[in-house]
Amino acid sequence: MPDGSSVVVLPARGVRGVVRIPGDKSISHRYAMLAAIAEGTSRFQNFSAARDCASTLDCVGKLGCEWRRFEDGAIEVGGVGPRLSAPSEALDCGNSGSTMRMLSGILAGQPFTSELCGDESLSRRPMARIMTPLSEMGAKISSSPGGRPPLKIQGGGLKAIHYKPEVASAQVKSCVLFAGLFADGETVVEEPIRTRDHGEIALRAFGAEVERVGNASRIAGGQPLRAIAAHVPGDLSSAAFFLCAAALFPGSQITLPGILMNPTRARLLDILVQMGLKISVTHLEEHQGELVGTIEARGAGWKEAIIAGADTAALIDEIPVLAAVAPYSEGGLEVRDAKELRVKESDRIAAVADNLRRMGAEVEERPDGMRIRGGQHLHGAELDSFGDHRIAMAFAVAGLRAEGETTIHGADAAGVSYPAFFEELRKITE
Repeated sequence: MPDGSSVVVLPARGVRGVVRIPGDKSISHRYAMLAAIAEGTSRFQNFSAARDCASTLDCVGKLGCEWRRFEDGAIEVGGVGPRLSAPSEALDCGNSGSTMRMLSGILAGQPFTSELCGDESLSRRPMARIMTPLSEMGAKISSSPGGRPPLKIQGGGLKAIHYKPEVASAQVKSCVLFAGLFADGETVVEEPIRTRDHGEIALRAFGAEVERVGNASRIAGGQPLRAIAAHVPGDLSSAAFFLCAAALFPGSQITLPGILMNPTRARLLDILVQMGLKISVTHLEEHQGELVGTIEARGAGWKEAIIAGADTAALIDEIPVLAAVAPYSEGGLEVRDAKELRVKESDRIAAVADNLRRMGAEVEERPDGMRIRGGQHLHGAELDSFGDHRIAMAFAVAGLRAEGETTIHGADAAGVSYPAFFEELRKITE
């Protein structure tokens, strides 16, 4: 499998086994940030091992919060309450847009100036979507041309706002709600489409009152947070790669224990069932407000699907792998309303189309999506991750059904979210 930064994927006959998915990235980010401004020491089991979440931990450490990792993988973060320490250097967010966008909300409420920077990829990603609301709240923010990193934030003295973002984004929502903790009055974020609510759930877990009515979330400023102990559920977005691998081969069987089943994320399972994957969920429990369960999946026929509107927002991270395996389905896949994919770690629409064409597939690329015909036969090829973890992993799955070897260059990008992915994929292939 891995050889330096390249991975060779061989054709498989099927997939079978149990995979224990690492902790959810979205929740891990939010837990670490809120633990930093809580009173007391928080402890998290199954905290994500992703490089992105390590960037968040590094940043909170530079803001005066001591944290440590134990031999069993648990993380402890020593909270210092609402007042953080001014950093002595720029806060390096690495490749993590989640770190930069959400941490900016907390920094906007601090009475000091801070700077956030990132790697080459992150430095190309737009940040105006958080700069606008935080500026309306009273923070002073400057950036590179086009609203791109690095960001310099002079915080403090925030006022509450009622913000209606043009583009639905869970990261923007969390950013503004986090800033709302430090604002005078009640802050409201009213979205055009409902997005993931991990920020609201995490805030409640740490003791804050957050009200949600329809697509609007409300939080009053000045609320103290208290430390928690929590087990981070397995990341459903990472589980998607193994579910799609099972879907490629009738008769395959995968078991994924302890997976996040949040209703704003579980739409993926509905889509996979519609496409023909046989799925059952057992052992449902609630952990700190989040639903967790065991997913059992069996491969069957693989049918047509259309992802559009609210489904696109709900599946924005899973679309790359759904698209990568779509040529093997009976009816293919159509993706609409996904312009957001153009400004992720890579232009994911262009990256998926490029790699599928290298494998011999026909793809219709559109400004806000794509159409991929089903019933196609792909061959192995030299592919590029484009420095994007989800592209690297998506095409490792696609390579399992291709004729001949598939080589993915830049495969080390997978470490951004799932360092052990290729090893786990190798274990379950037959």
